[in-house]
Amino acid sequence: MEREGRVYLVGAGCGRAELITVRGLELLRRCDVAVYDDLIDPALLREVPGDAEIVYMGKRQGKHHASQEEICARLIQYARMGKMVVRLKGGDPFLFGRGGEEMAALREAGVPCQEVPGITSALAIPAMAGIPVTHRGVSRSVHIVTAHTADSPDGLPEYLDSLASLPGTLVFLMGLSQLEEISRRLIAAGKPGDTPAAVLSGGNAPYPATVRGTLGDIAVRTREAGVQPPAVIVVGAVAGLELTATIPAPLAGIMVGLSGSEAMTDKLRRVLEPLGARTFAAQRSALRALPLSMEIASLCDGTPRYLVFTSANGVREFFRRLKAERVDLRRLAACRFAVIGAATGEALADYGFQADLRPETYTTADLAQVLLSAVPPQEEICLLRSRQGSKELFQTLAAARNVRDIHLYDAVSLPLAADDAVWLERADYLVFTSAGGVNMFMEQHSGIPERIKCVCIGEVTAAALARYWDGAPILARDTCVEGIAVAIVKDAGLSA
Repeated sequence: MEREGRVYLVGAGCGRAELITVRGLELLRRCDVAVYDDLIDPALLREVPGDAEIVYMGKRQGKHHASQEEICARLIQYARMGKMVVRLKGGDPFLFGRGGEEMAALREAGVPCQEVPGITSALAIPAMAGIPVTHRGVSRSVHIVTAHTADSPDGLPEYLDSLASLPGTLVFLMGLSQLEEISRRLIAAGKPGDTPAAVLSGGNAPYPATVRGTLGDIAVRTREAGVQPPAVIVVGAVAGLELTATIPAPLAGIMVGLSGSEAMTDKLRRVLEPLGARTFAAQRSALRALPLSMEIASLCDGTPRYLVFTSANGVREFFRRLKAERVDLRRLAACRFAVIGAATGEALADYGFQADLRPETYTTADLAQVLLSAVPPQEEICLLRSRQGSKELFQTLAAARNVRDIHLYDAVSLPLAADDAVWLERADYLVFTSAGGVNMFMEQHSGIPERIKCVCIGEVTAAALARYWDGAPILARDTCVEGIAVAIVKDAGLSA
């Protein structure tokens, strides 16, 4: 029986990926098509199944990738093809997200559909800035207003003047360009000019900003601060509150550009974002398995040899190939293992093997010296790694030992999201985790903005960066994601 298509309008929340609901994430992980909007955390798109179609159909004020009619038609088309579709929308689909129009069109077309609520920017953005839109003894109500409507001469709602007499909090969405007129009309209608007000840009907005003032001066303060849309406007006594989090966030307000494979950047995000940092992909790459002129099982023939891994990716790719060739891991009994760092050692331990050798300092130069000291001259050394791996490691070992350099995989560049170039200009730090990542970054970008501080995972990566950049990079003491986080926290603390 042919499967019936359906569409879920899913609210992605406002900000990082973890703010989506459990229900929304579960649907995203099993959809056939994901149709997404602007300001969606890219981490959510990585939850979509690998064989699913991902379609961008963003709509931001003045920048419409597709008309509303085209979006509705596309959703109906996919559903009639028998697809399970997730329409991923920022915030909540039914709060000024035109989700109601999409639901109405789907119902009229006879397409099974459902709305999955999300956290709206009207509540979340003020909350992130420490402003509760209601507060006991201060505000007992909240009024959420669109400042971008098509049925009035100035784009503002006709009832705007009457809002001046209402108690509680006023929250305006899509109103940054109208801020001066909003303030003027509210004051003219009787709202005191000293009423606290705030303009807030946050979540996944490319230009985070928080401006506080009064209704009388907020337009001037916002203009002087150069706030860019999208932004939320809050008017009322609660805008004078600042109930921000007291859990330590040493990297709050710091923007960090990440480079490397999806696996590496995901690890970096999981370490940096809980510390308060905002991250984005400055360079993206994917790993591609390379064909070998040998069977990987030939390394498990009972001959004593050292298997050397310089990354967790190499470990995983080696054991993936052993599994594909149905090799009994007990055949590795005669082998010894060497790794370059803690993360690589942990990846090896995941398969039940402990490293026999690991240098105290996690560099390829130190790894080479440890191997030369420990490995008997007659014993073979096999480097199992990326094609972009350090040539110096092989050359140093080959001068005195029998070495095979086995390239299991290489890295290929992936395209960046449209906003990534914007965020690079605003970044505080740029992290490089491999020499290959440095080279691919420079192929995608014209250079490194002057204000950015570069962080390198080791000396080999720093040496690659030195070919393009004459600054002094920050070196992570430990070549792991935690070491990178420690280096940034230390530098940010010293720079504060």
